Amino acid sequence: MQHSAGYPVINHWLETKSFKPFLFQQQSWQYIAAGESGLVNAPTGCGKTFAVFLGALINFINEHPEDYRSVKKSGLLLLWITPLRALAKDIGRAMEEVITELGLQWKVGIRNGDTDTAERARQKKQMPEVLIITPESLHLLLAQKGYPEIFQSLQLIAVDEWHELLGSKRGVQVELALSRIVHLQTAADCPSPMIWGISATIGNLDDAKEVILSALNKAGVIVKAGIRNAIEVESVFPDEIEKYPWAGHLGIKLAHKLIPIIQQSRTTLIFINTRGMSETWYQTLLTVCPELAGSIALHHSSIDRELRTWIEDNLHSGNLKAVVCTASLDLGVDFRPVETVIQVGSPKGVARFLQRAGRSGHSPDAISRIHFLLCYDVLIQYLNTLAISEGFYPTAIFNEVRSTYCFRDLQENEWQQILHFITEGGVAMGQYDEFKKVEVEEGIYRIRNRKLAMRHRMHIGTIVSDSMMKVKFVSGGYVGVIEEYFISRLNPGDVFTLAGRNLEFVLIKDMTALVRKSDKKKAIVPSWTGGRMPLSANLGKILRQTLNELGGNHQSAEPEIKALEPLAALQQQLSIVPKENELLIEHIETEDGFHLFVYPFEGRLVHEAMAAILAYRISKIRPISFSFAMNDYGFELLSDQQIPVDDTNVYELFSPDDLLNDIQRSVNNTEMARRKFRDVAVIGGLIFQGMPGEKKKARHLQSSASLLFNVFTEYDPQNLLLRQSYQEVLDQQMEEVRLRDMLERIQQSEIRICFPERLTPFCFPIKVDSMREDLSSEKLEDRVRRMQQQMNAGKS
Repeated sequence: MQHSAGYPVINHWLETKSFKPFLFQQQSWQYIAAGESGLVNAPTGCGKTFAVFLGALINFINEHPEDYRSVKKSGLLLLWITPLRALAKDIGRAMEEVITELGLQWKVGIRNGDTDTAERARQKKQMPEVLIITPESLHLLLAQKGYPEIFQSLQLIAVDEWHELLGSKRGVQVELALSRIVHLQTAADCPSPMIWGISATIGNLDDAKEVILSALNKAGVIVKAGIRNAIEVESVFPDEIEKYPWAGHLGIKLAHKLIPIIQQSRTTLIFINTRGMSETWYQTLLTVCPELAGSIALHHSSIDRELRTWIEDNLHSGNLKAVVCTASLDLGVDFRPVETVIQVGSPKGVARFLQRAGRSGHSPDAISRIHFLLCYDVLIQYLNTLAISEGFYPTAIFNEVRSTYCFRDLQENEWQQILHFITEGGVAMGQYDEFKKVEVEEGIYRIRNRKLAMRHRMHIGTIVSDSMMKVKFVSGGYVGVIEEYFISRLNPGDVFTLAGRNLEFVLIKDMTALVRKSDKKKAIVPSWTGGRMPLSANLGKILRQTLNELGGNHQSAEPEIKALEPLAALQQQLSIVPKENELLIEHIETEDGFHLFVYPFEGRLVHEAMAAILAYRISKIRPISFSFAMNDYGFELLSDQQIPVDDTNVYELFSPDDLLNDIQRSVNNTEMARRKFRDVAVIGGLIFQGMPGEKKKARHLQSSASLLFNVFTEYDPQNLLLRQSYQEVLDQQMEEVRLRDMLERIQQSEIRICFPERLTPFCFPIKVDSMREDLSSEKLEDRVRRMQQQMNAGKS
C-alpha cells in the first residue's frame, strides 16, 4: 500500500499535523484498497472515522493519481450511515477539514430530518461525494423516483456506531437498504460497494460482522485496534451512607461534591440516565454553585435543536465548562476537550458505562447481546417504500430480503401473506380500499395513489413514541418538546422544568403548549417515557458477584465496598447478605400486611414478569391476591394474608417448567400485545398518524390500533403483525429468555428464606417504590424520612 498513489498523500498530510496512523488504521486502508469489506472495532476517540474515511480517500487518489485535486462532481462515492442526527455535524466537520487541507473537490452532504428543502434539492440535482445519512432518511432516498441512479457511482458504505443499530428495528432498516443497494449494483453488472461497520463497544464481533455483510454474502474481515487506554474510575461517596437508602433521588445530596471536580477539570460531561433527572441535576448544580451560570449547559433530546447544536459547538470548541447530559450525547461524538466524565447512578450496563468513560479515557472491551426478530412491520414499510418509487418485482425482492440476516428464515408462505396484505388488505381487511395500497401492473408492484404515497413518505421510520407536543413561550421562542400525556396532567399556573428553566403552563393552542418564565423555586420535573431503564444482564451478574465480597467477613480494599460496610452489617444483622449462588427471600409482616421480598438482581423488567408469575403460582396453592412493587434488585408481593412460600415449595415456585404457559396465564399479555400492536401498526402503515402539526393524539392511535387488533384476533388470528406483537412482548417486555435463564440459575442455587422482624436495607427502596403511586414527591420524601427514623430507632 505504501507504493500506491494515495497512501503517501495521506501519510504526508498526517505528518504535517504531527499525527502518526495507528496500525489498525493502516490495516483498514489496506483492506479498503483491496476492495475488502468488514468491521472496525476501536475505542472512542482513537480514529475509527479516519480508519474508513481516509481509506476511501486513498482509493480515490489511487484512481486519479494525476488529477485527484481537480476532479469534481464525481457523484456519490461514500455513504456514511449514522444512528443520530447529533453525530452528522461533527463527522461532517472533521471530513471537510481533511478534504479542504488535501485540496480535493469533494463535497460533504448531510441528509436527516433537520436537512432543509433547499439542501435536499441541491443534493437531488448533484449528489455530494460523501453523504452522511440516518437510516430513516436513507429509506426516504429509496422512496424517490430514479433512486437507482443515485447509487451508480457508490464505492463504499460505512455504518457508524453499528452496535447501537444492531438487533434493533433501525438496524433492520439498514440491512434492507444495504440489500437493495448491493443488488442494484449486481443487476447493473457493477462491482458491489464495500461495506464497513464501525463500532467502539461490542463483544460479539463475529456476529456483528456477519449481520452487516450478509447482503454481500462475503466473510469479510475484522480490524481491531488493540488499543487499551486505562480507565481511572473514582467513586464519590456521601459523608455518611444511609442505612435505609431509597431509590429516586440519585445522589442529589452529593451535588456539592461535584463542584470541585468540575472546577478542576477543563471540560466535564455529567451523564444522567433520564431527561427528568438531568433537569433536576442542572438546577441543583446552579443552586449549589451560581458561578457556573453561563459555563454549564443542559443537553437532552427534548431540548430545542438549535440550542443542542449551540451546546455541541461550544463543547467542541471548549467554551463550556460542564454539560449535564443524557444518552443524547452518548454516541460517538468526539468532543476533544472533554477531560472528565461523571456518571450519576448506574448506567444500567457495563458496555454503556465503558463507552461513556471512553469520552475521556477510552476502553473498548464490553459485551452486547443481540436478539433478532422477524420484523414484519419494517418489511411491510420497506415494500411500500419501494412501491412508491420504482416499484418492485416480488420474486427479485424476496431473494434480496432473504439475503439479509434478519429475514434469512423468511418463508415463502409468510412472503405471500405480506404481498396479499399490501395488495388486498389480507384476510381481515379485504373489504376496505384504504388497505389495498399496492397495485400490480405487468408483474410490477406499485403504489399509484399520490395521497397514499405522500402519507407513507411522511411516516417512514421505526421509532414510535408517545405524541410529542411543542413547548413555546407566549411571547415567542421555542423551548423544546414534551410528551402529550405529561402536559395533559397540568393545570394553568402549574410550573414545570424544561431545558433548565422553570416554566409556568398557560394553555394548549394548536398542539402547542404555551408557557411563560416563572420565578417559583419549586417545579414539577417531567418524567418521560422510558425513564426507567432495566439493569443489563451483565451488570446484574457483576452485582451478584460483588455480593460475595460485601457479605464476607474479610476486610475489602475496594473503597466502594468499605463505604457500604455499615449498610451490609445491618442487612446481615436483620437478615443475610446473599452470595452469588444464593437467592434471598424475606418474609416481613408490617401494619400494611404480609410482604414477600425476593432479590434475584436481574433488572426491573425480569422482576416485573417474575412477580406476576410467582403470584399466579402461589394462587394455585391458596386463593390469594397481591399488589406488586419492584426495582432493579428485587421485587415485593404484598398481601393481607400470610404468603405460603417455604422450603417445601420454593424450588417448584421458581421452576422454569411450563414457563411460557404461566407467563400467558399470569400476565395480561393480550393487553400488553394490544399496546405493542400500536407501534407495529404504525410502522407497518396500518394507522395514519396525521399530517405535520395535526398529529393524532396517543389515545386516538391506541383506539384505532385496538380496533384493528380485535379484528385480526377474531378474523385473522395467524396475521403476521399480530404474531409479531405477542413475540415482541415476550422478548422485549417480558424478557422471556433472560427470565428462563434466571430460573435455571436459581434451580442451581441455594434459596435462603429469612423472617426479619422489620424492614431491611435491601427491601426498603422496594417498599418506597410501592408508595410512589399514592404520594406526591414532597409527601413521599416526608414519609420516607419518618420511616428511616423509625427503622434506625429499631421500631417495626
